[in-house]
Amino acid sequence: MFLDWAMEISSLVRVDYQALVEDILNEIGDCPLQELIEVLKQELPYIWRDCYKEMMPRRMDITQMQYEQFNYIYDWHTTNEPTVQTSFLPISEARLVAVIGQSQPKKTKRDDFRLRGWVGKTGVNFGKRWDKGHFIAHSIGGVVFGLEMNVYVQRRDFNRGWSEAGKRFRAMERFCVTNPGTLCFSRPIYTDQTARPAFLEFGMLKPDREFLVECFDNR
Repeated sequence: MFLDWAMEISSLVRVDYQALVEDILNEIGDCPLQELIEVLKQELPYIWRDCYKEMMPRRMDITQMQYEQFNYIYDWHTTNEPTVQTSFLPISEARLVAVIGQSQPKKTKRDDFRLRGWVGKTGVNFGKRWDKGHFIAHSIGGVVFGLEMNVYVQRRDFNRGWSEAGKRFRAMERFCVTNPGTLCFSRPIYTDQTARPAFLEFGMLKPDREFLVECFDNR
């Protein structure tokens, strides 16, 4: 049952990023890399918004918030509505739709104090298989701020690079760190109405215009 649902969701949310790049280049012609990046930063949030609406129809309150180099697209659903919470994780939660920007490695230390305060102790509330992860890593330019929209419950082996998928994910992050200004994004894919994604799509645009994108299992 879950597999059938996951396959249906996958067909709804799939984006052919390389085809999008080629379409843009066909329309505007050969152009500097930064010009292509600016067009993608404008177009992708609306493509993701439409995919999100198809993925999980429900009442939504989607907005965009720019913080430093990254644009966070967020569904504020339930944030300002009175709810009766019967368990630690409510049935329906406000959550990230996607985040996109250009890598900007930070020289300051990560704000672990604020991260530790988010939803309390990870092991107690979620179990030993899970970490508090970042959609955009601090090393790339991500932060913990406001309503912690850059933080989510992430599989520990994935977050820490222990699994094969985790190693590939870390390698992509390292590329963004060692190549400042790289266009990168993180897009969660949900199979229920909580803020914990079942899958995480992470992508980056390489200097040769190749859009490298992987979808990682977070179940």
